[in-house]
Amino acid sequence: MKIAIIGAGNIGGAIASGLMQSKKSVDYSIVISDPDSAKTMQLSQCYAGITAEADNQKAISDAEIVLLAVKPWLVEKVLTNITLQPTQILASVAAGVTFEQLKGYTNVELPMFRIIPNTAISLQASMNIISSHNATEEQEQMIMQMFNELGLSMMVTEQQMAAGTALASCGIAYVLKYIQAGMQAGVEMGLYPHDAMMMVAQSVKGAAELILQGNTHPSTEIDKVTTPGGITIKGINALEEAGFSSAIIQAMKSSK
Repeated sequence: MKIAIIGAGNIGGAIASGLMQSKKSVDYSIVISDPDSAKTMQLSQCYAGITAEADNQKAISDAEIVLLAVKPWLVEKVLTNITLQPTQILASVAAGVTFEQLKGYTNVELPMFRIIPNTAISLQASMNIISSHNATEEQEQMIMQMFNELGLSMMVTEQQMAAGTALASCGIAYVLKYIQAGMQAGVEMGLYPHDAMMMVAQSVKGAAELILQGNTHPSTEIDKVTTPGGITIKGINALEEAGFSSAIIQAMKSSK
């Protein structure tokens, strides 16, 4: 499968390298285009399956999937200067750029996807929120499978994209804030900063795996560690007294 990625920045570069490191890397042939030739050359030198290209039109030639990984304010400029074919699939990771806008910038009616990953995509651990327009079920499955190589993917309606972005793309920052706060508490209690950070980070990873692999619910797992009169329930109650749940909910809603 030939994939053209326009934009070799943090997200575009992470997608390209992530696919090349995936179990299905032999299935992908990637051409990546960016004005910064140093970025594209670095990727092409690291992976045999990646070709560097300076010209966007040449990059998309014969590509099955054209993946737009540029800043939102550059989307119109990029799309109005290339000619797409009806047989191609356009995928955009530009946050906030709607299907209606994408249709207005393209020269032809074609299948489209909006994809919102998060920064963990560089480690193939992203939560990818995906929405489709004018795509077949087979095309949806193909995009889902491709991005499942880079983490966990979920198909939603375009109307749900903003909420998904708040929870997954912005939400990773709130999880990191919790790790930072836990580290600070550990230092105050006598731990070295790096040790405290690792303790909290691994605990967050473990909690996530319980949910992702255990077919369980947060309340169920909390009940397992909150014994009557124990120290954990005191901490849980202190969190609620300080407005922890409300603060998380308000942060998510503010990001929508």
